[in-house]
Amino acid sequence: MKIISMTQLNRSQLMQAAQILTESIPIGWPTFQHALDEIHKLLTPENTLLAAIEDDIVVGWGGILPGYNGNVFEIHPLAVRSDKRRQGVGRAIVKALEDEARKQGGLTIFVGADDERGSGETSFANVDLYNDLPGKIVSFSPGTHQSGFYLKLGYKIIGVMPDANGIGKPDIFLGKRLW
Repeated sequence: MKIISMTQLNRSQLMQAAQILTESIPIGWPTFQHALDEIHKLLTPENTLLAAIEDDIVVGWGGILPGYNGNVFEIHPLAVRSDKRRQGVGRAIVKALEDEARKQGGLTIFVGADDERGSGETSFANVDLYNDLPGKIVSFSPGTHQSGFYLKLGYKIIGVMPDANGIGKPDIFLGKRLW
């Protein structure tokens, strides 16, 4: 597997990336066209998009978007083909994105991880997060949510937006120091 800039991908590979995005995160990108539009929107010089390639096939991809005058980068999005998950692809992409953020002078990297599926996946779902949020953070359980992946990579909960996706469906912000 190699990690390359998505500016190097051909049309077919960009379509593979769009398919991975809509299959991985259908709530955000419910159709192939939504996913393809998102990729084209993100493919700008200020953003960095990286793809994991095996035998010229895209198996995952992710991007970083700069903010706070280049001090902070947001991971947006991260998607790995379902048959390639739990094989180090996501970890490799995130490491490459962190390295790129460092090269660009980033001090912090973060990701917003919505807990919006069904009845929720984390211990933050369907609870009153306005009541003792610090205590809830200390006892946080990711369950089956992607936040568990980021916690394993050294990210910490740096914020929570209660009800961001409806009542009891928060957005969880996880961050990591890059220096």
